[in-house]
Order: sequence, then C-alpha cells, then structure tokens
Amino acid sequence: MSTVAARPAVPLPLIIIAGCIIAAIGFGTRGSFGLFTLPITEDLGLSREQWGMAMAIQNLAWGIAQPFAGGFADRYGTGRVLAFGGVVYALGVLGMAFSPDTLTMTMTAGIVTGVGIGIASFGLVMAAFGRVVPPEKRSFVFGIATAASSAGQFIFAPLGQGFISAFGWQMALVWIAAILLLIIPLSALLRGRTMSAPGHADLPFMEALSKAWGYGSYRLLVIGFFVCGFHLAFINVHMPAYLVQCGLSPEVGSWTIAVIGLFNIAGSLLSGWLGSRLPKQLLLAAIYFLRALAIGAFLLFPVSELTAYTFAAAMGLLWLSTVPLTAGLVTLFFGPRYMGMLYGIAFFSHQLGSFVGVWLGGYVYDLTGAYDLVWYLGIILGLASAAIHIPINERSDDRFGLKPA
Repeated sequence: MSTVAARPAVPLPLIIIAGCIIAAIGFGTRGSFGLFTLPITEDLGLSREQWGMAMAIQNLAWGIAQPFAGGFADRYGTGRVLAFGGVVYALGVLGMAFSPDTLTMTMTAGIVTGVGIGIASFGLVMAAFGRVVPPEKRSFVFGIATAASSAGQFIFAPLGQGFISAFGWQMALVWIAAILLLIIPLSALLRGRTMSAPGHADLPFMEALSKAWGYGSYRLLVIGFFVCGFHLAFINVHMPAYLVQCGLSPEVGSWTIAVIGLFNIAGSLLSGWLGSRLPKQLLLAAIYFLRALAIGAFLLFPVSELTAYTFAAAMGLLWLSTVPLTAGLVTLFFGPRYMGMLYGIAFFSHQLGSFVGVWLGGYVYDLTGAYDLVWYLGIILGLASAAIHIPINERSDDRFGLKPA
C-alpha cells in the first residue's frame, strides 16, 4: 500500500534531535535498572529470581504494549502517544522507589514501568522518522536513533550509579523519574501520522497483521529477533551482579554497561550506514554469529576489569546494531504506513526473549549459584539466529500493494 506523508510542520533536523533525546532518555533509564539489582534485593530481602521476575515481566509488558502503542501512533499521531507514555513510565519508576515487597515491586517495576517503556519507546521514534525521512536515508537515520539510545545508556549507567551512591537507590529512582518527564515536551515535536494514499483505505489491526504474518521473511525476522532480546536483557540486568560475584566492584559493573552503550553508538551508526549498502539480512546473520563468538571468548578467560571492558566493547558494537536493520526490513517489506505496529510485533518477539533471558538468569543463579548455563545458551541461540536470518528475502511484500524493491 502506498502512503502519503504530510510535510512536517517542524523542520526535519528538530524532529530528529527531539526523537534522539527521547530515545536516549527512555532507553538510558531502562539500561540503568541492572545497577539496582544488588541494592534492591539486599534492602528488600528479595531473591535474585524474584527481582529477575519483576524485570522479566517488565520486558514482557513492554513487548505487549508496543504493538498497540505503534498502532495508535500510526492512526492518531506519534506525539500524543509518546507524551502519554512518558507519564506512565515516570509513574512506574517513581512507584519502584516506594515498593516495599515483591508483589508491589512486580506491579510497579514490572507492569507499569514496562507499559510506559512500550508506549514511550524508541520504536515509536523510528516510526516517526520513517514517516518523514526519504526511503534512501531511512536505514542511516534509524541508525542515528539507535545510537542515541546507546548514548543514553552510556550516560545513565554512571549517572544512575552516582545517584545510588549519593542518595540511595530510592531517591535515585525519584531523580530518574523526574528526568523521564522531559519526554512530554519533546514529544510535541514528533506530532503527526502517516496518511494512506487516496483510494486506499486503512487496514484494521488484525487484517494488516494477518497480511504481514503471511510473508515468510517477516516471520523469520520476528523469530530471530527473540534472540536479540535474550542477549540484551540477560546481560543488562545480570552482568553487574555477575561481575561483583567474580570479585569486581559495583562501579566496574556500571562502567561495563556504560562501555556497551558507548561502543554501540559506533555500532548502530555503522549498522545503519551498511544497511543502505549491503543486504540487511546477511548483516543481521553476521551480528548474531559475532555475538556468539564474543560470549564464547569471554567465558574462556578469567574475569577481570580488562576482560569485562573488552567484552563490553565487543558486545557494544553488536548491541543494538540489529535494530536499524530490523526496522529497515520491516519498512522495506510493508512501507511506512504500518511500521509502528508491525515493528512493534517484531519487538514483542524481542521482549519475549528478554523475559526468558532475565527470568532464566535469576532462576539459574538461585538454582546453581552461577550464571554459566545461561551464558552457554546465549551462544547456542546466537548461532541459531544467524542461521535463521540467511534465507530472508530483501524485497517488498506485494500483499500491501508496494512496488517490488
């Protein structure tokens, strides 16, 4: 289906800047939650599995909310949906600060915060970019948005640790919630939606999804994205605690997360640039294969500050570099009109992987006292995802009335 994007009322550079700041705040906040694993579990007496379950539910709620948020943004406009998401996200993080037990923490950190992340996500930012950016520049601009998310992780990891050290974990969350409210005014610059071309009616949610799911390459893309979520969530939530278990300081854990974010700025930009020049599905296969190699190499050597930072740098280059390529393929398959919703479906698979990675990490640790089994599973899944992406066909799906790519 062809689409018509109205000329934006806001200059394109301002749209990109505002979207990148939103992506940095939203993802940076989410990336800092692993720093709270030890202080929250020790202060509230939670087991690692209980905390991991709250974070797992957060990822699942994020994944469930995002397709619906994308659908509303496609139909009613990105700006107002992002503003609402910023409010929900801030309320969830604020609620985390005053949750006294497992059930309340699961509700605030898990459900409310997860829904807020899903509504105020960088997926909606990329949908807004897809609406106003010319097709030949989309992969690169998606890479810029992804790099901004990583910059947020680089900033919020030491910032969050600094807040925890200076004010304690509860007031640290209060300060972070206040920062999240900046999403509300910034979202006004991303207002607008993609219009259907004259003579083309909007497809209902389930009809558009049914058409998309009938395309085999989209199914493979969605399945493969599960592994990305598994890797990211497990490492993000459990890596700081794993390094402390190995004898390193909490500060090393926070800087490890920050290094991942720093190097992913380069990885995301490179991925977006390469995505406009090389087959996206083969780049994705290479990324998952290299992740498996990086994890395997990390396990071969004794854990030290050097190996932790080296692993973080390697994973950082591969961290969110899948996102501009995946979003680029979704837009290529189906056009920008349903990009928010259909990328949201792919991201739901990503968040199912996140749920499994976070929960399984806590469960295996409580059961065995170590994370080794989950690391090994990460290698196997990386190799499997690499194989899944190779057969993907980089062309438009004619069910949506698009011209072949």
